[in-house]
Order: sequence, then C-alpha cells, then structure tokens
Amino acid sequence: MNLHSHSISSLQGVLTVPGDKSISHRAAILGGLAQGVTEVDNFLCSEDCLNTLRAMEQLGAKVDVLEERQGYGPVRFRITGVAMSPKAPERPIDCGNSGTTVRLLMGVLAPWGITVELTGDDSLRRRPMRRIAAPLELMGARFAPEGATTLPLSITGTRGLAAISYDSPVASAQLKTAILLAGIFASGTTSVHEPAPSRNHTELMLPGFGVDVEAAPGEASVAGGQSLHACDVDVPGDPSSAAFMACAAALRPDSAIDIENVSLNEARIGFARVLERMGADIALKPTGSAGEEPCGTISVSYVEHLRSCEVVGREIASLVDEIPVLALVAAHAEGTTVFHEVGELRVKETDRLAAILEGLSKLGVRAWTEGDDLHIEGKSGLVVPEGLVFDSLGDHRLAMTWSLVGFTGAHPVSIRDFEAVRVSYPGFRADIERLAK
Repeated sequence: MNLHSHSISSLQGVLTVPGDKSISHRAAILGGLAQGVTEVDNFLCSEDCLNTLRAMEQLGAKVDVLEERQGYGPVRFRITGVAMSPKAPERPIDCGNSGTTVRLLMGVLAPWGITVELTGDDSLRRRPMRRIAAPLELMGARFAPEGATTLPLSITGTRGLAAISYDSPVASAQLKTAILLAGIFASGTTSVHEPAPSRNHTELMLPGFGVDVEAAPGEASVAGGQSLHACDVDVPGDPSSAAFMACAAALRPDSAIDIENVSLNEARIGFARVLERMGADIALKPTGSAGEEPCGTISVSYVEHLRSCEVVGREIASLVDEIPVLALVAAHAEGTTVFHEVGELRVKETDRLAAILEGLSKLGVRAWTEGDDLHIEGKSGLVVPEGLVFDSLGDHRLAMTWSLVGFTGAHPVSIRDFEAVRVSYPGFRADIERLAK
C-alpha cells in the first residue's frame, strides 16, 4: 500500500471517528451475558469487536443487525442475552487477533460448569495469558494444559467460585475486567487493586446492567450474587483512533481539525496531555455524555515547533495504545523524549517497542531503550528520506503510525499489510483523505 501527502496541503474540517473499541467489546459481552435484549448503537464494526460478538453467539446469544452505515459497516445491533446461562459451544472459540476478546471471555466463563477451548491467530497465540488465568484459578476455575501461558487453552468453570482480593502486578483493564466479571457470580466480595489506574469502562458500564460496583482510581470491587439485566448502550468515538487524527493534524502544516463525539474518559486521554506538554495546539471540549462515559470534541491545529517531554510510568496505562504514534510526534520534537516503564509494548500484537526503534531508525532518528524506558532524540524540522518502506507486522497501531509519515511528510511511503487497520479503524485512510485540502 502506497501512502503519501501528494495533493494534501493541509488537513481541515470536522470528523467523527468509529465507536470506542473497549466499550464495544464490553457492550457485546455484557449484553450477550445479560437477561433481556440490549441495543448497542455506534458499535465499532472492526475485526476485533466482531470476534467478540461471534464468541457470544457461540455461547448462545442472538445477534441481529439493526443498521449499517456506509464506510463503517454494521453499527447498531440487537443482542438477546443468554440470561447468565451460557451454553458450551460445539467448537473452539476463535478470537482472531483480539486479546481483549479472549481475556474477557476467560472471566465470563469462569463461573459456569462448562468447558470451552479458546484460540486465536498466530499473533494472539504468542501473547501472554497466564496473568489472567492465575487469579481465576485462585477463584476455582481450571485451565488445561495446566500452567498454560499461551493459547490454545481450555477453561472449565465452576458454579462455586470463591471471591478474592487480588493485588494486580500490572495496571491492566483486561485483567481487572476478567476478575470482576467472574466476581459477579462468586461467593463474597471480589476486589482488584492496581499499581496505577487502568481504563474504567467496565466499572462505568456494569451499573447500567444492574450490577453495583465500588470503584476508585486503582481499585474496584463487586459483590457476588448479582444479576445482569439488559440495557441499551450508546458507544462514543474511540479516543485511541482520534489520537492518530490528532497527531496527523499536529504534524501536517496549516492543519486544523475538530474530532466530535469522542470519549473524554480521563483513563483514555493521556495522549492529549502529552501532546499539550509537547507544545501542540490541542483542546478538549466536553459536550455531554454517552451513558456514564463523558464525551466531547478534540480540536487540534498545527504548531511549527514541538518540544520533548517525559512521560512517567503512572501515565502509561492512559496512553499505552498511542505510544507508537506519540513516538512519531516525539521524532519531530526538539530534544529527547522519554517514555518510562513501557515494557508492556513488547507483548502487544507484536513487539511494538522493537518496531518503534526500527521504524524511527528509517527516519534517521536516534531512539533506544534503557530497561523498559524508551528514549527518542527528536529533530525539529525533521526531513523524511525518500523511498521508505514500513512493515506493519500485522499490527493496526503500527500501520496507522507509519502511514502518517507519508500523509504528513513530503514523500510517499509504502506500508506492508496496511489493511491491518481494519482491527480498529477500517475507514482510517478514507477519513484522512476526506480531510485533505
């Protein structure tokens, strides 16, 4: 795929980005598990989220498409839940490339007396699963093969789950959500304590489905014996997708864009705070809410000179998916930017840390790691070489990041497997080109 800024003088206008990926996953799971009929609007019709819908269908939920939108695919669904009684599927559940799907499903399946095999594509089968299995085993679920660290694996649930108080070694919304989903059906109160706050979409969504949750930054708990009842979910725009558009406008001269109806959840907008510290012209304007999720408009305009900054460990959970594109912005900022405690990037869809170093080296930018810290020595006025070829490695975040080199620079670039963007933002290229002036 050849991507370039030919005929683009600037990016101008107003856009909306697809529905939030994290919220779409949770709406599909809670709606599929609940009693009654849930309608989900502005669902992210991406490969990952569709894998979650298919998984819930295999467990007995009924899914109907209510609306399709040009360029987005199906965006409104009716989900008839299994009334907290999932059935054993006839075949393994294939989660594709979606780590969120498989990890949340492990929590869904832990309280039920069925055995389910979980698998995924080559990339997902390399990603770590032990951190999710370990606390669920403490609650009473069983995994085979014993001590399995990667897919494929089987989980056998139990209706006699024991509540736990778990000190998580990492700030992970996937881990926290898996434990809370299991805890709804455990005896006693289940709690999770994290070293730093992670995304709180699950805690915000569960009360709408009739489940009381106690939550504060870095901790959450749920009492067992509660029931899930269907409710409608309106999904705001995905801030992770918005981040790529925001960075494009920050890097392309004379650009000014407004991204409307985006989730402004504090656990998700760390990228905007980093861009502010780099000197970018970015403003967040709250306009309302979608359920319990705050939402609004993100406005970004080009600024000629950006500066380096430090991103400390406690910020990482709020921007972990945006580090690749923030690293590209840092390459254009004067001075050395440091992202602290980003070792988690090594076990994403691919080794994103290694991929960032390789990609920036092609731009002539010096970048290195010291332990789990990423250092980038930026250059104001960076001149991008001609004829660059990047490999997305099948990773949607990398595909979008390296495409911005072409969209915002003076020379075209080629991206191997650009179609990986379908995982989270199928219309990414079309939206960039629509803003081109």
